[in-house]
Amino acid sequence: MPPCTRRGVARLSTQIRGLTRGDFTHPLVQVSLDLTSIADALRMGAIAVEAGADWLEIGTPLLLAEGVHAVRALRKEFPEYPLIADLKIMDGGFGEARLYGDAGADAVVVMGRAHEATIERVCDAAEAGNLLVMGDDMGALDRPAEAARLEALGVGMVIHHIGHDHRSKHRADKLSPLTDLSAIVAATSVPVQAVGGLSIDQAVACPSHGASVVVFGAPLAIDDENSFTIPEGDLLGVLGGAITRVHASPIANG
Repeated sequence: MPPCTRRGVARLSTQIRGLTRGDFTHPLVQVSLDLTSIADALRMGAIAVEAGADWLEIGTPLLLAEGVHAVRALRKEFPEYPLIADLKIMDGGFGEARLYGDAGADAVVVMGRAHEATIERVCDAAEAGNLLVMGDDMGALDRPAEAARLEALGVGMVIHHIGHDHRSKHRADKLSPLTDLSAIVAATSVPVQAVGGLSIDQAVACPSHGASVVVFGAPLAIDDENSFTIPEGDLLGVLGGAITRVHASPIANG
């Protein structure tokens, strides 16, 4: 089966392992399903797909609540869309990555704060199962150095992540992933995405800093990062407009 160009990258079906920055013709949008039930995830996934999302993230709350059952349900409902399992792996890397890959995930997330042996084992499982490994820099003191370390250990995409609790504790500092994003892109050669309380305007700005993938979660796609519920109102219209803006944004060269 030859590669096909769909939604900004040339790839086989949902296969996203091995993507390079050069594969992205425009930024892609990943919508985070940070919910706690399969029913809500299927509903939100349908809205995201109709709005133009490219990838669906099975958020950590959903994985904690429903486990591999959520992956299987979303794989069945959305067979043509890459599924990202935000496992935040800290140990047992090979087994956890393989478990979720076998259930239908196309990518798994490992934390940079994990031991390098764990990151390597996740990458081993990903090679065996054709998974993309995303390395999350949350909590790192030197973000560009951590991103370079993750790439050296074998991850295929770096997630630059300012965590919810970190941002909440230091609200006066107005912490944003945009602050170090350009430096992280410059320190790496793999694709990069940014996560952490981004407004629509901030998310749309991510590609101008070199990010190939933009993530929409709370408060746009999820009501807030405590309730794990779907927002009320014209979510389809608002999310669709935001995704259109991201898709139209050029990606700066890192």
